[in-house]
Amino acid sequence: MDDSPRGSIRAVGAVLHDDQGRLLLVKRAHEPDAGLWTIPGGKVEPGETDEQALVRELLEETGLEVTLRAHVGSVTRGRYDIHDYACEVVGGTLTPGDDAADARWADLADLTSLNATNRLLDALFVTLSDWGVLPRS
Repeated sequence: MDDSPRGSIRAVGAVLHDDQGRLLLVKRAHEPDAGLWTIPGGKVEPGETDEQALVRELLEETGLEVTLRAHVGSVTRGRYDIHDYACEVVGGTLTPGDDAADARWADLADLTSLNATNRLLDALFVTLSDWGVLPRS
């Protein structure tokens, strides 16, 4: 069921940590925000559940197969009503896909360094901190 506000675009994001506690980030390949780092995700297509959209988006952007664990939180960014979920890798190999110029695991130092020049990560850093899901150092 789509409970997004009328006129908004429902989207999903993956909060995904590896066994070292690093956070998965992708560098956007296309506008909007080409060249900026963020967590992977994208729009929910008509008829898709959040889970189906996130599994599809992660495979397209990172080459990873994932399963959803829990809803972490929701934010509104412009027209986008974004629902973020904790996920776990169940297969695949980390490789940037068609929507990602790059993909990497980032620890807290990496995230802090990237944050200095990345307006997307600036807001994301605060949100992930509030939700208690920042990468370990």
